[in-house]
Amino acid sequence: MANALAEGSMPSVDSLREALRSVIDPEAGMNIVDLGLVYRVAVEGEVAHVVMTMTSPACPMGEMMLGDVEAALRAVLPAGARTAVELTWSPPWDPSMMSDEARRHFDW
Repeated sequence: MANALAEGSMPSVDSLREALRSVIDPEAGMNIVDLGLVYRVAVEGEVAHVVMTMTSPACPMGEMMLGDVEAALRAVLPAGARTAVELTWSPPWDPSMMSDEARRHFDW
């Protein structure tokens, strides 16, 4: 039996990170990559791994954002690939994790 990914290869980490830029934190109005919410992106075999956080443990949009992350990954993954999205609170997010673009967006 042929591998489910035989016809399509896994995207690069950079491609996955770029796909995650489509996920917007609705409270901040900025993508999760530039906000510094994405701590790790990796491809291990047929699995795209993402370790991320939220701006606050009390974030009311957390479940929606996790669903958006899954959808963004699936949009660029070949058939048969899997996702593993881990939510962590360590280290806690703080504004110093934002990209220069995000800082300009917020005039910081």
